[in-house]
Amino acid sequence: MARRTRNRIAKALAAPALALGVTVGAAAAPAPAQAAVWSSCDQWGNTSLNGYTLYNNIWGSGAGSQCVWANSGTNWGVWANHPNTGGIKSYPNSKKVINKTITSIGSLSSSYNVTVPSAGAYNTSYDIWDTAYDYEIMLWVNYNGAVGPLGTSQGNVTLGGHTWTVYKGNNGANEVFSFLRTSDSSSGTVNILPILKWIKDTKGWFGNETIGDVQFGYEVTSSSGGLDFTTNNLTVSSS
Repeated sequence: MARRTRNRIAKALAAPALALGVTVGAAAAPAPAQAAVWSSCDQWGNTSLNGYTLYNNIWGSGAGSQCVWANSGTNWGVWANHPNTGGIKSYPNSKKVINKTITSIGSLSSSYNVTVPSAGAYNTSYDIWDTAYDYEIMLWVNYNGAVGPLGTSQGNVTLGGHTWTVYKGNNGANEVFSFLRTSDSSSGTVNILPILKWIKDTKGWFGNETIGDVQFGYEVTSSSGGLDFTTNNLTVSSS
């Protein structure tokens, strides 16, 4: 089971500041099906498109090669070739900034449509942070291979249009609340606000936090030989 460490916070903080131009690994990625408007094989490669920020974000130890491409902020993909070893290697993602307290958010939802491989070890997930990086809320919409959430099971709950198994844990740097969809999904809509309110009001696990951003991507543990992850469409809407 993959376990999250203190490095989880580093990936959220480091990527915007460190566009280092470092390519991890030597293998070349295959070109996307259509000409991308942006691509990068840099460890911290990032760009902004259509109100979203994309990150290659290779943050874990023992990583191999990985390249991200984008046709837009809502249509992008990743080719990753990480060895078949334990530990999370990367979290390529697209981020939308919110910067509102939970009580001041009128609505917060997201629609996703992805194509993911049947091999490898990974999860497809939302990663939602408060601005102080004290709390991390993960929503796993699908997962494959030897991966698992941090913490202990809190049982099942139906929220935001899906049924989840909830885990509560701490990685030494922040609290982590993981919601694992009880069946895999490659497309759908998640109403995120009721999940935040459930954590705040029903469980009392945090207060009226300011939600900094909503990330969506692929937390890859292994993808030996090179695997493709495609975000056919992703939208994050808030008011």
